[in-house]
Amino acid sequence: MKTLRLLLGDQLNQKHSWFRRSQENTIYFIAEMRQETDYTVHHIQKIVAFFEAMQNFAKWLQSKGIKVIYYRLNDKNNTQDLSQNIQAIISKYKIDKFEYQLPDEYRLDQQLQQLQKKLAIESQAYDTEHFLTDREELRDFFQGKKTLLMESFYHHMRKKHNILMNKGKPEGGKWNFDQSNRNKWHQRSGKPRQYQIQNNVTSTLSRIKKAGVKTIGNIDTERFTWPTSRGESLRVLRHFCKHLLIHFGDFQDAMDSDEIFLYHSRISFSLNSKLISPKEVIDTALKHWQENKAAITLNQIEGFVRQILGWREYMRGVYWMSMPGYERENKLKNNNPLPGFFWNAKTSMNCLHHTIKNSLDNAYAHHIQRLMITGNFALLTQTDPDQVDSWYLGIYIDAIQWVELPNTRGMSQFADGGLVASKPYICSGSYINKMSSYCRDCIYNVKQRTGDKACPFNSLYWNFLIDKRKMLEGNPRMAMMFSLLDKLERHEVAAIQQRAKLFITKRS
Repeated sequence: MKTLRLLLGDQLNQKHSWFRRSQENTIYFIAEMRQETDYTVHHIQKIVAFFEAMQNFAKWLQSKGIKVIYYRLNDKNNTQDLSQNIQAIISKYKIDKFEYQLPDEYRLDQQLQQLQKKLAIESQAYDTEHFLTDREELRDFFQGKKTLLMESFYHHMRKKHNILMNKGKPEGGKWNFDQSNRNKWHQRSGKPRQYQIQNNVTSTLSRIKKAGVKTIGNIDTERFTWPTSRGESLRVLRHFCKHLLIHFGDFQDAMDSDEIFLYHSRISFSLNSKLISPKEVIDTALKHWQENKAAITLNQIEGFVRQILGWREYMRGVYWMSMPGYERENKLKNNNPLPGFFWNAKTSMNCLHHTIKNSLDNAYAHHIQRLMITGNFALLTQTDPDQVDSWYLGIYIDAIQWVELPNTRGMSQFADGGLVASKPYICSGSYINKMSSYCRDCIYNVKQRTGDKACPFNSLYWNFLIDKRKMLEGNPRMAMMFSLLDKLERHEVAAIQQRAKLFITKRS
């Protein structure tokens, strides 16, 4: 029996059980396709990273003597459509059985289910063997419960996998050390030592440009800095453990104008393309912590584990529980356009300029920059969540819809009405000033609410509360905010609304 097996660009798992069995009469298919480059406008580094990783994976398969059909973007046999490509290969090679791993994006899952119905041959879907949960685990865990509290799910995962547990109780007597992970970074804390990767991706970039693929962002073709193979990914992980884990928790929420990555691991693309697994990431970090407890405090490792074991698995569960309706949610009825400077970073607001410029230059921003700078501004200016989703899905190298959508539409934009977040994640300039160096060099005054030099976030914050009061005042976690709003003088409220309207309409 001749079998065709599909590997998508985010299914590059060398440890999958497929590769532990005989490969006789089995052909693997990997394809660069316009279907995938064009469904949103992607960052050029994102497309390059996926194509480079796919090519590296194909080479690894071939080195094992495994048969691979690899379609490049410009191959004459490439129809640019996944279903059509598969059907053509089945016909050409007289395939008897088609196999694939379950996609992590709903649209691809639906496409492959429809293809199965059309095929005249046997077909079978397999698990990707990557995540620590299956698609339904979160739904089953919260069955009958009123809220999807991530912290409860995180406790469940810690217990289930016996991670940071001590005789049935959490290591250190607490589940969560987030209160210790909110420090502002200063250079006197020590400059983070970053792992250096400098790959030449000229050939891949040339192929993308020649095809006329529309992209955003910038790229250095001779010094491409993202890991695109399993070996590179493991080296980046080991570097993180050795040099950056020591302060990861302390400064995981910090932002600085002069630092791109600070103490973050830079493994999110490697994880989301499955070059490495969450289990081996957690196991590697835990081992290093256990061997270096004198230097690395518990809050550093717990904060890191929570992002992968808790938040990442939680987001995936929310996605599969809530699709396809989730991508249409807009409970706050926001419909303003995304500001034009999100595409070029040309804004006088220093925090937004640095965050967006970093995103355009590096296809990267860490979770607080995404949540409390760009996401916060989009929510306060009441931007259409469809446009916010599209921007986030395109600009970040690690953005695949299963993780982007619940983080953006749910956590960041509160468009799901509180399924993920218990309240809107909004803030005025004071939080940004507390956690970053951005306000130091900004033309706006972070302490002023109104006036020509007042920080736009201040008026936008209060204006949002005014505009959305009827929708949100029943939320107990919003009570203090509305209480403070009621203490503002009437003339100041009018000035706040006028100033906010300026930034909602002009966005400059």
